[in-house]
Amino acid sequence: MDLTARRRFYAEEIQAVANIRNPSVVEALAAVAREQFLGPGPWTISGEGDFLQPPRQTADDDPRHVYHNVAVAIDLGRRLFNGAPGVVGMAIDSLALKAGDRVLHLGCGTGYYTALIASCVGPHGHVVAIDVDESLAERARVNLERMAWVDVRAGDGSESFGHIFDAVLVNAGVTHPLHHWIEALREDGRMVLPLTFSMAPTISKGPMLLLSRTTGSDDLLAKIIGYVAIYSALGIRDEAANDQLGKALKANPFPALKRFRRDPHEPSSSCWLHTTHGCLST
Repeated sequence: MDLTARRRFYAEEIQAVANIRNPSVVEALAAVAREQFLGPGPWTISGEGDFLQPPRQTADDDPRHVYHNVAVAIDLGRRLFNGAPGVVGMAIDSLALKAGDRVLHLGCGTGYYTALIASCVGPHGHVVAIDVDESLAERARVNLERMAWVDVRAGDGSESFGHIFDAVLVNAGVTHPLHHWIEALREDGRMVLPLTFSMAPTISKGPMLLLSRTTGSDDLLAKIIGYVAIYSALGIRDEAANDQLGKALKANPFPALKRFRRDPHEPSSSCWLHTTHGCLST
């Protein structure tokens, strides 16, 4: 099987296992050369069958090894991985991207998933990709230079972006959506972010949220679309919110969330996570 056929098989397999519904995401998975974002092989990989096991190395540098639903190390010393396509692909799919959309990607790493996003929105769209690690941002910039509609920046996402976006993907564990991320979303815009409780110095776990702005309301619709373990965002987590989130997950790990409220109000029985940054309610 040549690489073109292998990428098509991979795309259709991710479509099946992650229930990808947007055809543009499937086409992006089939078109983008993942190995070009990973550095030279052999590669260190980790899959669902590696729970509590050390990551393993591919037998050689044949690119076919990376066309599976596995995370691939991009900096093993820091346990930084290019995430599992089934998880990140599902998150991208939930954004319902279309040609011409403007997208913010926070935590872009070396740019593979940014390339999938850019492929979905096409050259008439625009993607701002940001990573807190300047060396990773530079690698992403080089990897994505052929996509002129992608703007790669180094930063932690705490500053204004100068754009309004149709969609936002946060690729690192956070304790809350920052206010200016929400303000940068147009009406009817969508945001996917991992809301995570810190379990280790660099790794956190929790639900993946889909937040959607609605016309005429300051609140956002909220929905859990999955659960993840992910590298924690640097510089923008709130320790008080982290502790509150840990207690909320312990009390009810599977809440039927409906809204992210931004209005001041007293905590009530419908407040699953009530913090100074907003309230996730059922």
